[in-house]
Amino acid sequence: MAGKYYAVRAGKTPGIYTSWDACKAMVHGYPGAVYKSFKTRAEAEAFLGESSGGAKAYSEAAGEGKRTAAADLPAEKTAKAAGLPAVYAFVDGSYNAATGVYGYGGFLIHGGEKEILQGAGDEPEMASMRNVAGEVLGSMAAVERAVELGLPELTVYYDYMGIEMWANGSWKRNKAGTIAYHDYIASVRDQIKLSFVKVKGHSGVEGNEEADRLAKEAVGNL
Repeated sequence: MAGKYYAVRAGKTPGIYTSWDACKAMVHGYPGAVYKSFKTRAEAEAFLGESSGGAKAYSEAAGEGKRTAAADLPAEKTAKAAGLPAVYAFVDGSYNAATGVYGYGGFLIHGGEKEILQGAGDEPEMASMRNVAGEVLGSMAAVERAVELGLPELTVYYDYMGIEMWANGSWKRNKAGTIAYHDYIASVRDQIKLSFVKVKGHSGVEGNEEADRLAKEAVGNL
């Protein structure tokens, strides 16, 4: 009897696995992966049942490596099953209190390609915003790159509400960084269709976890 069941809702091949190694192989490096561990198979199945994706799943039998379900889905269908658009970015920010450096990390997916986004700075006023400075700069970097590539649309996944609220003007801007961010987003609205989606940080969303790691790396927090 398995000690734990790992349910992969969005990954290379969604399903239920009975070892962490098997689960990790399905989610590691997969943008937007969603997975969770459970004590019982029933709980894992219930978690998978919440997904609206139509992908066939397979499960690995304890100790036997049996697999049911089948061929890998094409990239477009895989993204659709995971609830991801064709063009998207995950971004996050970080702050190194020891050095006063803020920065961002993330990645942009387009045309089947993945571009890493990273940057850092130490301008005093921006640094006063700590990790939030990195959050807004990361979102701006993703949008700037998408515009540079001539992409018609972009969905930005973030875990700090200001990313969307400052972009659309719902939150007051009283820092140079938030003012510049809002003004830039407003200036490109006629060039690219932008959507913003909030995800819960540190909740097993692989894209967010990767962006967090890249942001920490950018400011020397690893």
